[in-house]
Amino acid sequence: MDTNTKAHLVGGPRDGSTLDTGDALVEVEIDGMMHRYIRTTQRHGEGGITYNYDGMVAPGGGEPGVEDPAARVASPKAEAEGHGGTH
Repeated sequence: MDTNTKAHLVGGPRDGSTLDTGDALVEVEIDGMMHRYIRTTQRHGEGGITYNYDGMVAPGGGEPGVEDPAARVASPKAEAEGHGGTH
């Protein structure tokens, strides 16, 4: 079992940052938006795991306008923490 919890973020607004996590999905809130980083199988030079940037979503899912917000998937971590809407 891999006990290394050091995540090295690649791409996006936190490119080059390191943080501790054991999750497959890292979400960082910046200015009310959730930025997602996905765990990869690639090891970082310092022994941690590389997480690639996967994009930005609103905590409650899609925003009204061009598309139907109910058709979008909300941030799973934001919903678990009570920040998301009901979809």
